[in-house]
Amino acid sequence: MKDIKRIEIIELLQGKANAQIGTEICVKGWVRTKRGNKNIAFIALNDGTIIHNIQIVVELEAFNEDILRRITTGACLRVNGKLVESMGQGQNVEIQATEIEIYGEADVDTYPLQKKGHTLEFLREIAHLRPRTNTFGAIFRMRHAMAFAIHKYYNDRGFFYWHSPIITASDAEGAGEMFQVTNLDLKNLPLLPDGSVDYSKDFYGKETSLTVSGQLEGELGAMSLGKIYTFGPTFRAENSNTPRHLSEFWMIEPEMAFYELEDNMNLAEDFIKYLVSYALENCKDDLEFLQNMYDKELIERLKFVVENDFMRLKYTDAIEILLKANQKFEFPIAWGVDLQSEHERYLVEKHFKKPVILIDYPKEIKAFYMKQNNDGKTVRAMDVLFPKIGEIIGGSQREENLDKLVARMKEVGINPDDMKWYLDTRRYGTAPHSGFGLGFERLLLFVTGMVNIRDVIPFPRTPHSAEF
Repeated sequence: MKDIKRIEIIELLQGKANAQIGTEICVKGWVRTKRGNKNIAFIALNDGTIIHNIQIVVELEAFNEDILRRITTGACLRVNGKLVESMGQGQNVEIQATEIEIYGEADVDTYPLQKKGHTLEFLREIAHLRPRTNTFGAIFRMRHAMAFAIHKYYNDRGFFYWHSPIITASDAEGAGEMFQVTNLDLKNLPLLPDGSVDYSKDFYGKETSLTVSGQLEGELGAMSLGKIYTFGPTFRAENSNTPRHLSEFWMIEPEMAFYELEDNMNLAEDFIKYLVSYALENCKDDLEFLQNMYDKELIERLKFVVENDFMRLKYTDAIEILLKANQKFEFPIAWGVDLQSEHERYLVEKHFKKPVILIDYPKEIKAFYMKQNNDGKTVRAMDVLFPKIGEIIGGSQREENLDKLVARMKEVGINPDDMKWYLDTRRYGTAPHSGFGLGFERLLLFVTGMVNIRDVIPFPRTPHSAEF
């Protein structure tokens, strides 16, 4: 074959092809479909750069019959040909093939994606191949776009990217649902006289786990650098099989010195609007595909978030609204309960008809590090609630008072001696500070219109599922 520099399909389909029309070009990609008649074949080729395919027109008499037979859905090709204006609908240009090389075949009897119409449940069973489908190509391109937008947002606003540890000896949430990390021989554990494990013999000399949050270490960065953000994997050993939970997921957690609750709310609202706007501006083709295939209201809902100021509401007022609601809830409402998704969505979708930031939750249902209000009952927590999702961001102003923080730790059963490094930020130069966490996959559920969180991460980790 002629040695022609490859052109990515996105370059040909986003209005940059005019200068190439009439010239011989090279494209490479995977066959989505092949159709035709006894004289001509039409191959839809996709290289992953864009949701759309480039059409390859093949005059059958110009090619070896054996090569054409081996070109099936899933095969990988290199194609040299002349770029011409398309006579058909749906594309402006197409390629009249002059040379075809088959990089890799795909057996029609065994390749799982030979036929269309597979369910999302089936595709989860072949997560190693599902990115080749239109659906997951769109989702994972959007996952990249959102990750890039997150880094751009914080970099442009003077935040520093902070790498918090994945292996930790602390439980940020106090829930205890953590994956243990050890190199001890599980068949011959070193034991103390009382029968407990002697972790002094372990690799780190103490009991360690995979992190559930980068927040606590993020606070250390904020109290030195002013404004930081973490963006990394987190892990929870929660035996949950709901469409909203993963055991391995990614979190974005900014922490800011000198930010109080109002500043925290302002940042969260601006941040989430920026990300949604970025998706609308930079992922148009993928969003239109996902809307057409899965969620007819997707783009309208994204614009709804960008165009509306978020309602700010105290937890106590929210409880009163829910108690008076002419709505039957599965979970009962009372002051002091943790709101469920059905309650959060009622506030957003039916009562206020806009995103809501709930603040001042009862301290008993929130983490130990949240700043206590003067009423002794509530803390300066904030949750951002979205349509269809419910809670998408959780955060708070952090408790900067050493005595109050130590007392609260003791109340919830955390030994302050084990957290000396954390408490030192309150002993030496304490300051007001705040932060929040955005679950990356929850964000992706919202911007893609998917309903199961397993469908917005390449390789989902859930109970009894770690195949890839």
